[in-house]
Amino acid sequence: MTRKLVLLGSTLCLALSAGGASADDLPVRKAGLWEMKLVTSGSPVPEMTMQHCTDETVDKEMSNNVSPMAKQICAKQEIKKTATGYVSDSECSVAGVSTTSHAEITGDFNSAYTVKTTSHAQGGVAGAAGRDNTTTLQAKWLGACKPEQKPGDIVMPGGFKMNMRDMDKLKALLPK
Repeated sequence: MTRKLVLLGSTLCLALSAGGASADDLPVRKAGLWEMKLVTSGSPVPEMTMQHCTDETVDKEMSNNVSPMAKQICAKQEIKKTATGYVSDSECSVAGVSTTSHAEITGDFNSAYTVKTTSHAQGGVAGAAGRDNTTTLQAKWLGACKPEQKPGDIVMPGGFKMNMRDMDKLKALLPK
């Protein structure tokens, strides 16, 4: 579960937040329910689909809340606009694992977007040293949030639900 939360947290940081050290800001996503399919090679959790109810306020809050956390764990975090979307490069360290990542972000943030990330991890527990993986996040807008959902709600596989406005709870679950 902690591995899923670390993966979710780092992916959402990249996909939804420009971070404090970025040159360009990512656009705010269209309000409503987004389905996000995460496919990771070289991971014990190769595929995960979640749904996220969002609005402009939540996306901006996430950027503001994630930026300080990213500043604490990332020595480098840059996002630059390109002709086809955005490119992100980061160097972060969590729980003794240092990760270097490169991501290409394409799409319109109104109906669909894709984040393709290649990363290299070193350090940490035995077996984590020198591990490479590729992660693709495919997000598509499904329409309005469900009646029982409020902006910030995210539903993980198995029905685990949390609200991204509770970022402090997510931070508490990250390994030190």
